[in-house]
Amino acid sequence: MPIETVNITTTALPSTYYLVAFDANGNERLEPTGFISQKLVDILSSEPITDVFLISHGWLGDIPAAKEQYTKWITAMGRNAADIQKIKELRQSQNQEFRPLLIGLHWPSKPWGNEDLNAKPRTTSFDTSGSELNNLIDEYAQDVADTETARDALRTIFAASIEYAYPPETLPPQVNQAYEVLIKEAALNGDEEDNASLNLNPASIYQSLRADEPETQEISFGIGDFFQAKTNPFLDVLGYLSYWKMKERARDIGSTSGFKLLTQLQKAAAKTVRFHLVGHSFGCIMVSSIVAGKDNSQLVRPVDSLVLIQGALSLWSYCPDIPRRKNLPGCFSSIINKRKVTGPIVTTRSIHDSSVTKLYPAASVLGRLQGQDINFAETKSEFPEYGSIGTFGIQGINESISLKMYPCDKPYNFQAGKVYNLESSEFIRNRKNNKDDDAHNSIDKPEVAHAVWAAAFGS
Repeated sequence: MPIETVNITTTALPSTYYLVAFDANGNERLEPTGFISQKLVDILSSEPITDVFLISHGWLGDIPAAKEQYTKWITAMGRNAADIQKIKELRQSQNQEFRPLLIGLHWPSKPWGNEDLNAKPRTTSFDTSGSELNNLIDEYAQDVADTETARDALRTIFAASIEYAYPPETLPPQVNQAYEVLIKEAALNGDEEDNASLNLNPASIYQSLRADEPETQEISFGIGDFFQAKTNPFLDVLGYLSYWKMKERARDIGSTSGFKLLTQLQKAAAKTVRFHLVGHSFGCIMVSSIVAGKDNSQLVRPVDSLVLIQGALSLWSYCPDIPRRKNLPGCFSSIINKRKVTGPIVTTRSIHDSSVTKLYPAASVLGRLQGQDINFAETKSEFPEYGSIGTFGIQGINESISLKMYPCDKPYNFQAGKVYNLESSEFIRNRKNNKDDDAHNSIDKPEVAHAVWAAAFGS
């Protein structure tokens, strides 16, 4: 159902949120009762909403995963009674009664994901033979390139993963050719974050995986699960392709369909309504693209706050001039230089998030074009060439403020127009059996919700 219920009974936060679902092409999914976007327009046109929270999940999110994540996020926000009381008092001082509208955005970001709005998560696995293999090829083709040429290439790749009991030392020519065809069909030409060129070289990626090099150790895309194999270099190469494709999809849908949705909502809303955008992982690309727009497009008015939680996008993506490049701005630099966010921009980073500390730079290094237009004379920097906002925060801008993430009983004082990078390792952490596990999705914490509320206060 497009209107989802959250178990919140003790605060003024609504117990429901609206789920706006886009398909892989960015088209809004039509519900039996019509488009949810129109329902939201009607609400903003007729009801005294004060704050709109627009939230986006990240990579590997199908419908069940998105619903689960949004339920956890919104529940965490709803439990911060002190923050809700503060924003109620703040809006009351502005002669308004706090009334929020919560919107979760869904965009297909998981290969073979469950995109049925009413379905439960799929529990069966594929046996890689017969009709199930054909279904698998069809489903993955829809995510990468919906053509017969792409399906033929996928069949070659999957067949090789079954044929070889032990991966050969080099990528077989027919598999390498299949990957080159698939990359061409997917039309992956440029980086979503800093406009650098891509060089998705299947043979190089495969060799790196085979060598078990440090940058590819402990990285799993989960694709081999369908073939009941923990490691499968043939399919791990496919995982890297999925990684880049989903990044591209986040930016494409955000800058077009997401931008259109927010524009509709802003036009319908009173000028006093504040819009707060929150993204996680690749969802940070999604919300950044919504704000930045496409081809110098402009929203009706700037948004009021922007929170990037463990962002899987370049630390240089917001800066006007990327270090070690020649006159190359980050693709979201207009957000800063054109003041597209009037309130605070807040990021989180954690050393316990291995997805952004390990997977992100590894995939970036393997995907960039070696020998591109880099200014090697500029080598002194405390930050790496390839790194994520979820590891280093937003860098390369004139001014950013570094803070530790606060506990819930300590107030922030975020100022409008400022960028705050929160070192959050104390709270964004996932302990299992007295050891740290990947904390990329461990964000439904009251301290994280506290920072989101504080960003809304500073708008």
